Amino acid sequence: MTLTAPAAAHEAAHARELTRAELLRTEVPGPESRRLHAERLEHVPQGVSWALPVYIESGSGAILTDVDGNRFVDLGSGIGVTTVGHADPAVVAAASAQLAKLTHTLYTVTPYRGYAELAAKLAERTPGDHAKKTMFVNSGAEAVENAVKIARKHTGRRAVAVLDHAFHGRTMLTMAMNHKAAPYGTGFGPFAGDVHRVPNSYPYRDGLDGAEAAARTIAYLERRIGVGELAAVIAEPIQGEGGFIVPAEGYLPALQRWASANGVVFVADEIQSGLARTGRWFASEHFGLVPDLVLTAKGIAGGLPLAGVTGRAEIMDAALPGGLGGT
Repeated sequence: MTLTAPAAAHEAAHARELTRAELLRTEVPGPESRRLHAERLEHVPQGVSWALPVYIESGSGAILTDVDGNRFVDLGSGIGVTTVGHADPAVVAAASAQLAKLTHTLYTVTPYRGYAELAAKLAERTPGDHAKKTMFVNSGAEAVENAVKIARKHTGRRAVAVLDHAFHGRTMLTMAMNHKAAPYGTGFGPFAGDVHRVPNSYPYRDGLDGAEAAARTIAYLERRIGVGELAAVIAEPIQGEGGFIVPAEGYLPALQRWASANGVVFVADEIQSGLARTGRWFASEHFGLVPDLVLTAKGIAGGLPLAGVTGRAEIMDAALPGGLGGT
């Protein structure tokens, strides 16, 4: 990815700063971070956990500066959100210009310019050259839930299949779709029904090639669920929860071919793997995969809350007017 001139100058200035600045000015965590952490423990529930009790004041590029003046390389990127870096000049300029004009109106009541423009860009970037449409929501979990709604409406079927080791979110429906029960689902049940987990391709562990792994998954889909009941198969092209799992070559295309032949909507959850995080715009491209629906979030808006469902126009149009949306 080539940096724009302002972004390149931003990165170069930032690199020069690092060579002369002292990275750590206090112990870690410092006194102000400790004070803020005590405040957090008093006012924020423990379920909103923390990895490091260091409180951030600002960010520039890949570097975070905490409230005590200590600097850190941000290897987390907000869990794959700030992929173009913190305070990127182009992102700041675009957000500032929009805030000066309009902060919010409901697109389904009084629409505005940017929605359809971004939908057109996603139609261009997502895999496949078929006609596509996009709806936008606030978070990745919302995108997953809307994909399920759309697939069920389009097919008239109820069941949803997800892969072992999947992570799709923390809402009521997506909790039922996750592989891990703890901590994401512990004590939060009962969970949504008609969600079925099936084996994925995990060549490091199972030793199966793509065709063999696909045959195993398809056998589960046909015998444990039944094609006539299955609305959608939802897969992360590269899984990222508890390790990164890359499927065997040929696995995902074989699964997609089976889904297409049986009227099942194939959904690629690219919320974590998309937007150039794997070296291409979408991880699906590494496998020659053209999903029916593609889900985006995290890196799509440089840290601002935005997510989307992009898919085949005839599938996206299944919902009646008013059936999709949100503030």
